[in-house]
Amino acid sequence: MKLHRLALVLVLGGLGSVSAGAATLDIDLRDGQGQPLENAVFSLRGAGPAPAAAQGVMDQRNKQFLPRVLAVRTGTSVKFPNSDNIRHHVYSFSPAKRFELRLYQGTPSEPVLFDKPGLVVLGCNIHDWMLGYVYVTDDPWFAVSDERGHVRLELPAGTYQVSLWHPQVADMLPVAAGSLQVPEQGLARQYPLQLVGDAAQALPTQPAPSAFGEAIRKAASDVYP
Repeated sequence: MKLHRLALVLVLGGLGSVSAGAATLDIDLRDGQGQPLENAVFSLRGAGPAPAAAQGVMDQRNKQFLPRVLAVRTGTSVKFPNSDNIRHHVYSFSPAKRFELRLYQGTPSEPVLFDKPGLVVLGCNIHDWMLGYVYVTDDPWFAVSDERGHVRLELPAGTYQVSLWHPQVADMLPVAAGSLQVPEQGLARQYPLQLVGDAAQALPTQPAPSAFGEAIRKAASDVYP
C-alpha cells in the first residue's frame, strides 16, 4: 500500500507547483461495476498557465515496474532506476517511443526523453511478465488514480476538457469524457470508465517463465533467479 502512495506522489510531482489560490479538484474513478479504479489516467486540457514539468521516475522493484502506470507531459525525461539486486533489460517497441536499456543494475546515466504524445508499453527481456505503461500527454493537468480510484489536482478555476485512460480501455485509446467547469471553491466528481475484461489483466503478477524469457536469461548470465 505504501508503494502505491509513493508512486502517486511521483506522478503528481510531475505536475509542478501551482499558486496558493488554485482550486482543488477531487476525482473518483470507477470501473463498470462501480469499483474503485486504480492506475487510470485523468487528464485535463484548458486555458490558463500550465505547471512546470518535472522529471519522471519509473522504478523496478520486486521484478515489477513501479508505478505500473506513469503519466508524463510530452518532452519529459524519465529515469529508470533498478532497485532490485538483479539486472533488468527494459525495452519498448511502441511508436511513441522505441528504446532499449540493456542489462543493467542501478540507474542508467542518461534518462529517456519522451518527446511524442502517446502510449508507451514497457517490458523486460529477462523477466517477461514485467509490464508497465508510460502515458505521454500534451495536456497540462493530469494524474494517475491511487488504490482508492482517487485523483486530486490543484489548478486554476475554469473550463477543461476531460480525457480518461486505463490499460484495459478499448483499443488502449484515451476516452473523451466531456467538459468540466471547476469553480474557485473547488469540485468533487465521479467518473465511470468501461474496461475490456478484468482491470487486473493489464497488470499481471509473476507467472511461470516462458521459453523465450528463459532463453534470454540463460544467454545473458547464470546469476538471475
